[in-house]
Amino acid sequence: MNDHHPYIGARVLRREDARLLTGRACFVADVRLPGMAYAAVVRSPVAHGRVTRCGLEAARTARDVLDVIGPGDATSVRLPCVSPAPGQRESSYPVLEETVRYAGQPLAAVVARTAEAAHDAAALVRPDIDELPAVVGVERALRPGAPLLYPGWGTNLVTDFEVGDSGADCDAAIAGADHVVEMTFRLGRVTPGPVEPRGIVASWRDGELTVWASTQSPHQVRDHAADALGIAHHRVRVIGCDVGGAFGAKEHLYPDEVLACLAAVRLGRPVRWIETRVDHLAATLPARDAVHRGRLALDADGRFVALHCDILGDLGAHPSNVGISPIAVSATMAPGPYRFEKAGARVRAAVTTTTPTGSYRGFGQPEITWTRERLVDEAARLIALDPVELRLRNMIGPGELPCVTRTGQAYDSGDYPRALRAVHDLVRVRSRDDGRRRGVGFSCHVEITGMGPSAAMKAAGIRAGGFEAAVVRMEPDASVVVSAGVVGMGQGIGTALAQLAADRLGVPLERVEVVLGDTATTPYSSVGSIASRSLAVGGGALTRAAARLRERIVAIAAHQLEVAPQDLELSGDAVRVKGDPGAFRTLREIAVSAWRGWDLPEDVPPGLEERASYDPSGYTYAYGAHAAAVAVDPETGAVEVEGYWLVNDSGVLVNPVIVEGQLKGGVVQGVGMALTEELLYSPDGRPLAEYLPPTAREAPDVEVVLLRTPSPLTPGGMKGVGEAGTIGPPAAIGNAVAAALPEIAGRVVATPLTPQAVWSALNG
Repeated sequence: MNDHHPYIGARVLRREDARLLTGRACFVADVRLPGMAYAAVVRSPVAHGRVTRCGLEAARTARDVLDVIGPGDATSVRLPCVSPAPGQRESSYPVLEETVRYAGQPLAAVVARTAEAAHDAAALVRPDIDELPAVVGVERALRPGAPLLYPGWGTNLVTDFEVGDSGADCDAAIAGADHVVEMTFRLGRVTPGPVEPRGIVASWRDGELTVWASTQSPHQVRDHAADALGIAHHRVRVIGCDVGGAFGAKEHLYPDEVLACLAAVRLGRPVRWIETRVDHLAATLPARDAVHRGRLALDADGRFVALHCDILGDLGAHPSNVGISPIAVSATMAPGPYRFEKAGARVRAAVTTTTPTGSYRGFGQPEITWTRERLVDEAARLIALDPVELRLRNMIGPGELPCVTRTGQAYDSGDYPRALRAVHDLVRVRSRDDGRRRGVGFSCHVEITGMGPSAAMKAAGIRAGGFEAAVVRMEPDASVVVSAGVVGMGQGIGTALAQLAADRLGVPLERVEVVLGDTATTPYSSVGSIASRSLAVGGGALTRAAARLRERIVAIAAHQLEVAPQDLELSGDAVRVKGDPGAFRTLREIAVSAWRGWDLPEDVPPGLEERASYDPSGYTYAYGAHAAAVAVDPETGAVEVEGYWLVNDSGVLVNPVIVEGQLKGGVVQGVGMALTEELLYSPDGRPLAEYLPPTAREAPDVEVVLLRTPSPLTPGGMKGVGEAGTIGPPAAIGNAVAAALPEIAGRVVATPLTPQAVWSALNG
């Protein structure tokens, strides 16, 4: 067999784009079914209280209303916490209840013949709520005498545990160090905000529930919907529609989506619910909200001695599907690419009367990268050393990998110093005399990707598995159909899987069809496309399945050509005898004979289909180095990112075009976290409507350099890349602002760095 790989690494344009850009996509809002009804969700206008009366009567009698669902109609309907924390008292949460703990919490659902009628009737609902004091801000939630969200707990604290070296061990190391930098950082709450909001269509017919959803995890939606409604799993089918962005917000089932399913069951007709933008800010899970007290200790030569971070995360009204997982990831990834004699974190999380927090692209890693990299820059300032030199002095070298960090992460492969040197060489800053102050900042990170070791997930208390499976079938005409459990959500996974299959099987790319996102036809995937895993884990399963199918094809050809398998090579749509151009069997001839059961070896069954699973032995660890150049107007505090450069290594790159697009898009989201985005609440717990994601004006030109260090773990050597672009920008931009304004560097501690925040620091 030859080793030529014409598709792996090829810059193939995404095959999904033509359909998406020409209006031929099918999003949830495009699903139309006969007799469809429409749902609207009634949400609490207050953050904390007890519903004494729902006031549903007017809605029930409104024109075209078909059903109204209140708390009494869904008393046993609950959703699970897949990742409960140590000591967490509740492992599930109700879809509807009479205690309100955040503004935007569902109180009821109204279903009508038209969407307009449903929304009009929902506006007639007048709940009576005995209001209770709100608790906004995670630090306030832990103060003595703070109002309790769950009085039976006696506290708002959900969990308190340590990761890595104990606080006492870190304290001792820090006490003996020559230099210590200690700072408290605040990470603003942000929301994913995909172009397409959440949505669901549910149909109940003949005792079976069919759901069309905008989701990253169809099988998880199926499992949770079935359990919540008491329906056998095999009687629930979830079809993943085209997804207009997800970023973690669509990785699980929400209460409002369950209500649409319940309405379909009650009515026996299809029901559609589509989220509004106002609903999104109030009800779709935001993320990032945390306070970090970080300490970095160094010896007299600038070597890192110890790192400790006290992490306090805001869970909102209750632990969500992922609960404390993003906060735990912040703790485990605290060391980044550096050596430490001691490193650890204390992880605490509390509930507040705000929207529950959950997944967002980066999943705890932008937060800890901000904290660690800001500490490194301030340490460099303290000891008067170039920040790049300080990083290089303490970086894990390629000869030290693989290694296990002080927080227990088994880094697999890479060259971290090479990435930093490369990005440093890319930086080009033009000097201008326009009254603004300029600076360049750097940040480095290691990214945990390829979520998957099922045993490790179980040991961590995660109630899900991490394996993936893939099925590869060659049809009688030698076309190929790939079926996988991961799903597409704009990341181009369909194109990448097609490239893998075409490459491994020696067929033209246009003859490969990829089927994703249907629980009735695709392999089971417990968690789907999350955590930068769809190619690393799903592609690993496909690599195995394609290798098995290729072996079967070659075995059939060897039998029919009467030669040994090792004397054959797959080339040009045929299996050929090496050195004999006239001796070959075309793939179509082999496929026809296989599906007809003709002339096959004794140990080869008819057909050409293989299935393989891949349960990783460990996570894969990508990494990157980022640099940002900023200009700061000292008169207004406005920050402009004038240049951005990054070097990233995600192992074997199946499609560099997709990788570059993922990185550039992620950088823009990171710019938003750094400079403009924050979901704020009034003192009484109501979300403020003003939210400012970056526009094209704020998006800098991004120069990307790609490195390729294969993972020794993944079949095919791939690592994840979906979240990489978001991890480095806040820290790089924060360090650049501190470099431009060294007089306030010690006060560059919170995201976002809005003009008001920067101006206040300069004038405070």
